[in-house]
Amino acid sequence: MSMLKILIIVTNVGVYANSKLATGLWLSELTHLYHAAKERGYTVTIASPKGGDIPVDPESLKHFTLDQTSKRYWNEDSFRKLLNNSKRLTEVADEDYDLIYLAGGHGTMYDFPDDLTIQSIIKTQYESGKNVAAICHGVGGLLNVKLSNGEYLIKGKTITGFDWFEETIAGRKKKVPFNLEAAIKARGANLKKAFIPMTSNVEVDGHLITGQNPFSSKEMAKIVVRQLEGK
Repeated sequence: MSMLKILIIVTNVGVYANSKLATGLWLSELTHLYHAAKERGYTVTIASPKGGDIPVDPESLKHFTLDQTSKRYWNEDSFRKLLNNSKRLTEVADEDYDLIYLAGGHGTMYDFPDDLTIQSIIKTQYESGKNVAAICHGVGGLLNVKLSNGEYLIKGKTITGFDWFEETIAGRKKKVPFNLEAAIKARGANLKKAFIPMTSNVEVDGHLITGQNPFSSKEMAKIVVRQLEGK
């Protein structure tokens, strides 16, 4: 099997708008897929809309949320250097990838949905029959992707994402720029939620894979690998 290539797209936004409250990438939503890919010898590119530094949400570094995989990478100088020097998305957008993955974190709500480069590469990837994945708030990067027929990519698809009740649990309802659950439904998608909030849920609809929340990170990595390797 030839070497598989993955593009992981992450946010550059580290603060909620009109607030000093820090946000950014939710670390585990990157580390679990990154770990699974490196373990199997995949080529992984980490990119962001602006390139350069990737802010990490401090909430994702707390004892309750920083799992062993995330802690291991967070303590590696080489990994931290990667986060400080992400590729600019426009510089790597024209390459071929077996998977494009939108990592989450509240920061993505600001720079993913309206990014034309994200929309273009997701459209091309999806219409080429290649895998597209997004987790938690990263699913917001799919909202405005339109296919060649003019329809929204997620219209009629069964997907998941961070829901409004989970936003309540997270205490971020008054901070976020929009309601992701409502936006997903407005696009005509079939939103599936975990029976118990803040538990793992991954939905697969053809070659579109979505995860609901940070607690879906490990399952997401397993399912992505299974999809990529045709198992």
